[in-house]
Amino acid sequence: MLRSILLALSQSPRTAHFVTHNKLSRRVVSRFVAGEHLEDAVAAVRALNQAGRLASLDCLGESVSTDAEARNAARTYSEMFDRIAAEKLTCNVSLKLTQLGLDINQPLCEELLLNIIHRAAAQGNFVRIDMEASAYTQRTIDICKRVRAQSDSVGTVLQSYLFRTEQDARDLIAAGCRLRLVKGAYKEPATVAFPQKSDVDANYVKVMKILLPSGIYHGIATHDPRMLDATKEFVAQQGIRNDQFEFQMLYGIRTDLQEQLIRQGYRLRVYVPYGSDWFPYFMRRLAERPANLQFFLTNLFRRS
Repeated sequence: MLRSILLALSQSPRTAHFVTHNKLSRRVVSRFVAGEHLEDAVAAVRALNQAGRLASLDCLGESVSTDAEARNAARTYSEMFDRIAAEKLTCNVSLKLTQLGLDINQPLCEELLLNIIHRAAAQGNFVRIDMEASAYTQRTIDICKRVRAQSDSVGTVLQSYLFRTEQDARDLIAAGCRLRLVKGAYKEPATVAFPQKSDVDANYVKVMKILLPSGIYHGIATHDPRMLDATKEFVAQQGIRNDQFEFQMLYGIRTDLQEQLIRQGYRLRVYVPYGSDWFPYFMRRLAERPANLQFFLTNLFRRS
């Protein structure tokens, strides 16, 4: 119930205005979002690299309404790769196709995506296409396959709460795609997604066991200790080396587990979001874990 309420609020302009214009809440949000400017994100990535962590940088933003906005977003991502190279950061980039105009002009979206991928490839880097709500799943996978045929510097994300994900994993592995496995953070109908958390978790483990023996370098993205333990146990049984995959976590969340994984010799990549359009992302993080909501409310009232 609470998760559904928070996800509904993430689409509320009134709630967005209240939270984003509240100085106290913006300070607390800084735990989960690196800042509003690229300079802030670069500083966060540099600190993560110095602490032995890899990173993935994302300029927050979702649907755009004009071709000009899509082109502007694409320029931002191209500039991010230039800055990563100049700073010698160990960092790739994640992006959403709706931010490149998927909803308004799909041919333009694919053109812009390919330009970004070519920029990344020229610098020996990598683009991760984020997965959005289930209405975008098929289009995202189709586009990923098409651009993957032209460059191996691209991969995408699979969400274990969707019924279709096991088959999608097999199809994308056959296409040679690097994948990030997550549970999923959007509100989905029971017609397409497992309504019970136990089923989402079971599917997560099932898909993880499909991905990791494939010989492709994948990301296992979770903050759930049970999913971490299941992965560690499986790779040990299968003789999969720690450099053949990576764990992934979100900026500011479960830093205790992040430190533990580094100490244990695993590769860890931290997803670092930045930008002024942070409200929907932030609300999805609150919906994912009650501890995040508790942190937000406790610190908000403590500062007030």
